[in-house]
Amino acid sequence: MKIGIISDLHIDRGNIGKNTYEEVLAKEVKSQKLDLLLIAGDVSSHYKMTADFLKNMTNLTNVEILFVPGNHDYWLREEDEKTTREVYEFYKNMPGSLLETPYIINDDWAIVGHSGWYDYTYADERFSMEKLERGKFYGGTWQDKLKIDWQLQDRELSRIFAEKVEDDMEKVEGRNIILMTHVVTHKRYAVPMPHRLFDYFNAFIGTSDFDALYKKYPIKYSIMGHVHFRHQFRQNGLTYICACLGYPREWQTDDIKAEMKNTLQVMEI
Repeated sequence: MKIGIISDLHIDRGNIGKNTYEEVLAKEVKSQKLDLLLIAGDVSSHYKMTADFLKNMTNLTNVEILFVPGNHDYWLREEDEKTTREVYEFYKNMPGSLLETPYIINDDWAIVGHSGWYDYTYADERFSMEKLERGKFYGGTWQDKLKIDWQLQDRELSRIFAEKVEDDMEKVEGRNIILMTHVVTHKRYAVPMPHRLFDYFNAFIGTSDFDALYKKYPIKYSIMGHVHFRHQFRQNGLTYICACLGYPREWQTDDIKAEMKNTLQVMEI
């Protein structure tokens, strides 16, 4: 089975247009002859656009697409009537969503996925929890603080989401696991410190709540996004993959076809 992996498409950034993202990614999926496509969050910054994109991609490729929402996918506008929790339920009930719904590939493999959340443990220790909870530093504000309201503290939410992932791992007992989250679950993907800004903003990059899961369950691949890196490495028999397309202003070229091709990672099981 050939599985494609990509994250952080951010189809509403820049002047490229949603249709172009759909066409280019669909062409690459077909070119690679994928059996399954995994998207690790941040398709767009609104649930309606994200849902529309995923539906169109399925129709264009005739390939099954599994996804987890990223933090941007939960963002709400002032005119929206849904709450953050209602958007979560919206995604949870969508075809292809891995939220609280593990995907069984066969007797040997399963995919478990969730957005995950950040627990502040990647920040420099000099910052107090009170300071981190405000999400403000050097005149900048972490936008989740303005556009998402879980009505829970981030650290509690991170723990709850990790518990949901463990519940799903129990459901696929006996199988090797492909884990997909949006936030990163390995500190190697944090911005190296010391750093003028990310000594603070690393707080919102990842979580340590998955550390125990890596030790307890047969996770063979860990897929994540959020940080706009394109990097993979292998450690202790586990392959970590971060395949983020990112914002157009971050690309090495102006060619979306080249960037999409270079970002999409393919693994075979």
